[in-house]
Amino acid sequence: MMNIRNRVTLVLTTLFIAGFATAERAENSNERSNQDPRVLHKSYTFEDGEEIPYAVFVPSTYDKTKKHPLIVSLHGLGRQYDWLMGYQGFLDQAERGGYIVVTPLGYVRDGWYGSRPKHPFAKQSELDVMNVLKLVRDEYTIDEKRIYLWGHSMGGGGTYRIASEYPDIWAALGVVAPAPYLKPDQLEKIKHIPIIALMGTEDKYVPLASMRSWVAKMAELGMQYVYVEIPGEDHSLFISQNKENMAKIIDFFNIVRKY
Repeated sequence: MMNIRNRVTLVLTTLFIAGFATAERAENSNERSNQDPRVLHKSYTFEDGEEIPYAVFVPSTYDKTKKHPLIVSLHGLGRQYDWLMGYQGFLDQAERGGYIVVTPLGYVRDGWYGSRPKHPFAKQSELDVMNVLKLVRDEYTIDEKRIYLWGHSMGGGGTYRIASEYPDIWAALGVVAPAPYLKPDQLEKIKHIPIIALMGTEDKYVPLASMRSWVAKMAELGMQYVYVEIPGEDHSLFISQNKENMAKIIDFFNIVRKY
């Protein structure tokens, strides 16, 4: 059976030969937002020659002779690739838990990580995440039983998509105010993966009914999940500016791993 890394390489090669979309990337695609000295800004050359950035956080306790958990984090629509690194308490919590954190761009700032197939950069957006995952796994000593994926808004929709396409990688998932362009039936592919979901009841961008329908499907499938519905909270600030809610994601990852 073909392993995940070989599968990604094969898909990348096929797409490269076939040719990518003719649309051009926006001039601000590679813009950064985070000045925290703990954040490492890196880049690599994509298969079409574009230079694509990503950001990495490495805890001060990192020891290359030991395995470390990894959190792959997917940003919301229009945000910079390092945006999630600035969520209140995120890096402090990652430091305490010994997590490496990586935030891919998704090729462009609105690529939807492949969850919207008609987007001109859908394939590149998905593959950028997998490219960056490979780069981090190659550069750092990663615990293969503790690789986590989470995303906010567009990134939540992307989390569903990436997880369902590569379901054997992830120890657990997190979605915050997710905006999926998929149906809850997609959960069939990832019903073995524990998931935490957060949602504000006053979200003006993602319907609460949509989130509840996904959670109902999780229950129907017998998934291991935690759903936190927060009264009166919005779409964004309840996670980006609230370290207690951000901690809920990390706390969940702290207790879940692959066996």
